[in-house]
Amino acid sequence: MEIVLILHNIRSTYNVGSILRTADGFSVDQIIYSGFTPAPIPHSTLLPHLAEKITNQIHKTALGAEKTLLSSYSQDIIDSIHTLKAQGYQIVGLENNLKDTLLHQITEHSLPNLLGSKVALILGEEVEGISSELHRFIDLFLEIPMSGQKESFNVSIATAILLFYLRYGINLNQS
Repeated sequence: MEIVLILHNIRSTYNVGSILRTADGFSVDQIIYSGFTPAPIPHSTLLPHLAEKITNQIHKTALGAEKTLLSSYSQDIIDSIHTLKAQGYQIVGLENNLKDTLLHQITEHSLPNLLGSKVALILGEEVEGISSELHRFIDLFLEIPMSGQKESFNVSIATAILLFYLRYGINLNQS
């Protein structure tokens, strides 16, 4: 499966770094930064001294993955989504507590049949999730079931769980 991660409006440099390290570990094909997501050099649009500070913060958790992953910054995320769709990518949103018929839990046995061979996974802002303006472009929403008191995982942890599922869990469900 080809996987592109879209980091849209992620606030924390440490979450970005953790996601990048996880993405490297699961052989994600490409990272796209968008919105106000802090991006490392050379994708940062900040003044040089601020870009260096942000890059150093990301590096604390990415541990070099920010340099090894194919990545870009999108000035127009909707245009980027259209480009990915034209390239055959299925646009998948990682969400929870969403009232939408396109929402599926990753534990559903039929889910492998709904996923294509090319997936662009949108990760949204830590508290509010994926901005509603992007919902109309998403082909499928995925949710990680929760059984504790909390309603959601940290975005970097949720990304790790979902990437593990996409790389290995699909095969586990089919056996």
